[in-house]
Amino acid sequence: MRRSSLHRPLSALCLAALVLVAGPAVARYKWKDNRGQVHISDMPPPRDIPDKDVLQRPTAAASRVAATLAPGPASAASAAALPSKLPVDPELEARRKRAEDEAKARSRADEDRLALQRTENCQRARQQMATLDNGQRLVRYNDRGERVVLDDAARADEAQAARRAIAQDCR
Repeated sequence: MRRSSLHRPLSALCLAALVLVAGPAVARYKWKDNRGQVHISDMPPPRDIPDKDVLQRPTAAASRVAATLAPGPASAASAAALPSKLPVDPELEARRKRAEDEAKARSRADEDRLALQRTENCQRARQQMATLDNGQRLVRYNDRGERVVLDDAARADEAQAARRAIAQDCR
């Protein structure tokens, strides 16, 4: 049985496409061991190999492609061998910096607002404590709108609440 002349170029084209697609997906390391023998692998060299004997490392893009195509221990080792400082898009870095600055500003504003509230609460609690300590009769209104004079027990409860507020807010 004879193959058609169209089949041979098509299979060669498929083979070439397969080689082009699969080629960059493998992360390649090249190093010399202590005997001078050259090794090529998709795994990083052993830790006892000095950096000067590592002849080639995979590019960051090839390592990422290899890591996504072959997850597992090999991809973790390849990720560990990547340089720690990869090139960063300046616009993306500027946006990240702006977002961090805005978050810090919001945090500072929240802290300032809480400090102001604590100061105001402290001042009110001290005024309440001074009013309770001066011995004047205090009047409160109940839920029906009637005036109720505070007795000694109610005055002691109010003083205790004021002391708690002073302890909490007056630092």
